Amino acid sequence: MNSSQPADSRVAMLQPTLPDLARVFHRIGWLSFGGPAAQIALMHRECVEERPWLTERQYLNALSFCMLLPGPEAMQLATYAGWRLRGIPGGLIAGGLFVAPGALVIAALALAYVTLGTAPGVDAVLLGVKATVIVIVVQALFRLTRKGLTGGAMVALAGAAFVAIYVFSVPFPAIVAAAALFGFVTRRETMDGPAPEAVPALPWRTIAVWAALWLLPLPILWLSGATLFFDLAAFFAKLAVVTFGGAYAVLAYMSDVVVETNGWLSAGEMIDALGLAETTPGPLILVTQFVGMLAGFGAGGIAAALAAGLLTLWMTFVPCFLWIFAFAGHVESLLARPRLQGALSAVTAAVVGVILNLSIWFTIHVLFGEVRQVGALEVSLPVPGTLDWRAVALTALAATMMIGLGRGPVLTLLVAALAGGALGLI
Repeated sequence: MNSSQPADSRVAMLQPTLPDLARVFHRIGWLSFGGPAAQIALMHRECVEERPWLTERQYLNALSFCMLLPGPEAMQLATYAGWRLRGIPGGLIAGGLFVAPGALVIAALALAYVTLGTAPGVDAVLLGVKATVIVIVVQALFRLTRKGLTGGAMVALAGAAFVAIYVFSVPFPAIVAAAALFGFVTRRETMDGPAPEAVPALPWRTIAVWAALWLLPLPILWLSGATLFFDLAAFFAKLAVVTFGGAYAVLAYMSDVVVETNGWLSAGEMIDALGLAETTPGPLILVTQFVGMLAGFGAGGIAAALAAGLLTLWMTFVPCFLWIFAFAGHVESLLARPRLQGALSAVTAAVVGVILNLSIWFTIHVLFGEVRQVGALEVSLPVPGTLDWRAVALTALAATMMIGLGRGPVLTLLVAALAGGALGLI
């Protein structure tokens, strides 16, 4: 099988030209605000409803397949759509243009942040952004709870994941691996319906090429002695293979490593990174670019920041192309395996506990001026006397807008930022 072309003979109803594909996904990239749900709906309208490029079944199968993969499912869905329509060139165009607008905006925001972050009033404006982040993450937690906690076993798994990461600081990759193993082992193979087809041979040449491209920076940086850049590349390469459950799931792990272990950013800078990433189009995992740029700026100024941003983009998104080009031809056979679905369901449940940990981490660092490590296990707890009334008021404002009035995150971030700036003048 030629791995550069879709394997399924049930091709799209209309095959676009590469310029047409580029034009549509360029527009999608600039309009893809609002997180994965909004991005998936936008692509459905563009590729299924308005153009006969994909059938409803093809689109839903592709979405289910992308949810099985690590990484941002919306970006991978765009890559899959491009691959199915025009092979590997189409996948590169669709996936690349889905990410590029947001990456450009993040680069501009990061440079503005490192150069203007100490200007008078900026901290007050960013407090409004941070307060909105609390509400955004809590909303994501409730959405995932409804989706992922489908029974007592899944509730227990979510609770165990929360205790493991919050109390015992178990690494996120270990939690994902344990949950996947639990779901795989406990899910019975069903005999209903026809047996799944045998998985066709993998395109090993394609896998080798894309894996080599993805990991190429590591030996180059190691041999050149660029320690910080090597550490960034190695960390974000590892992050790329454990990002199941969306960006929020992995943020707690990333925050722990970036803030507590390596000291690349402060807790406040990490929260600012997420808040500013929420204002941009494209996948939320672009927050890794912001983190990389801040770490690079601290080591070598603007040039190092830009280089670190490009490096984190490479390590984060090249594996997305690898997963799609390697496994997209196996969608039907993969989706037919109950044990794989069981592993995914268990990971989704564990992710609920991980995002609860993230919610608590963000909340106490935003609402309180001081957080201490308490007890032998060094559990993070706030100092009650350091509660910031401005942060409480701004969080209440964000909650009223998003939960009470149903406003979107971008508008809420703007209003809360302006309100924070106004409170800073008091």
